[in-house]
Amino acid sequence: MDFKLTEKQQQFREEVRDFLKAEMAKRIDSFGSIHLAGALSREFSKEVSRKGWIGLAWPKEHGGQGLGYTDRIIMLEEMFRVAAPIAYHYMADRQVGPGLIHFGSDYLKREFLPKILNADASFCLLFSEPEAGSDLANCKTTAVEEGDHFIINGQKTWTSGGHYAECGWMLARTNFDPNISKYNSFSEIIVDMKTPGVTIRPIINMVGAHAFNEVFFDNVRVGKEYLVGKRDNGFRQIMTNLDYERSDMVRLMQNYRVKESLLEYVKTTRRDGQPLAKDPLIRDTIAKLEVEYEVARLFVYYVAFLLDQGKIPTFEAAMGKTICTLFEAKLADVATTLMGLPGILMPGSPEALFDGVVGESYLWSPSYTLQGGTVEVLKNIIAQRGLKLGGKS
Repeated sequence: MDFKLTEKQQQFREEVRDFLKAEMAKRIDSFGSIHLAGALSREFSKEVSRKGWIGLAWPKEHGGQGLGYTDRIIMLEEMFRVAAPIAYHYMADRQVGPGLIHFGSDYLKREFLPKILNADASFCLLFSEPEAGSDLANCKTTAVEEGDHFIINGQKTWTSGGHYAECGWMLARTNFDPNISKYNSFSEIIVDMKTPGVTIRPIINMVGAHAFNEVFFDNVRVGKEYLVGKRDNGFRQIMTNLDYERSDMVRLMQNYRVKESLLEYVKTTRRDGQPLAKDPLIRDTIAKLEVEYEVARLFVYYVAFLLDQGKIPTFEAAMGKTICTLFEAKLADVATTLMGLPGILMPGSPEALFDGVVGESYLWSPSYTLQGGTVEVLKNIIAQRGLKLGGKS
């Protein structure tokens, strides 16, 4: 089996690197966040759009470049390597656009695909609720038909980017028949986040970052033309959406700076006259981390290959995300353990190692195995869809 990239793909990687060097020279302050929600620059997203790299893997008939998902992973790997500020367009490019291409009406495709491609509209995902995180079928937000509109009421939480996104991609209950399966009771709807009745409240996490939000909907009127796909088919549509999310490079690469900082630390920090890297236990720990990183990276490329073959990676994407999130949580733990107290100091502290990036990652790490589906839920997906375990007899 040959895992080498083609010559054209290698050239594309070099093109992305050259682009990023030029952009870093212009706006270095926008680079460096270890969490996607903090990496925001609409100007940078505009430059990515001018290169034609938003919608890179979308079909040409929908405005994309028609390249493969492998090419997209190459681009993202380089962008995450330098912590490029891609948050403005990222979610729309990753799963909203493909969702519209798969399920959206002609009207929605005309309305939103060009805006996404041109970095003229940012999207947030309105999925999780106080009583419905990984179990999205427990959502309570309702969208009741009234003439040509849906009237939406409810609450969403953990909404990344809700404070700057122009649009929200929502899952809401539209069928209230108690005899109908809850999996046939939801629809996907696009919501203008400036619509009257939408209230956004910040959630400040223990890092001190405003990445997440609570979003409240009080009699919000949305035209029926903003229904995505079939009414009451939203839960199944969103499962496909989540496969695109879980197929991505972000879970592995958003802490790349921490990995590089850890390697530098064990090479340059001395104990008893010897670099820490000479300690057999430390060397073994770092080697195991590197093996896990390379395995996870290879699996991400494998999932991209499946997408390029036209397959929906229903359980492979869950496997990839599980591997990647467990790696990044372990990375933060190992880094702070080896660096000791200076390693947990936050950005701004004069004694912080590596600008506080390790301590910041450690405080983010509890969310790594939760967001986008908990590890426990992902293991169930692997067991049921991949191993065919636990099915109905």
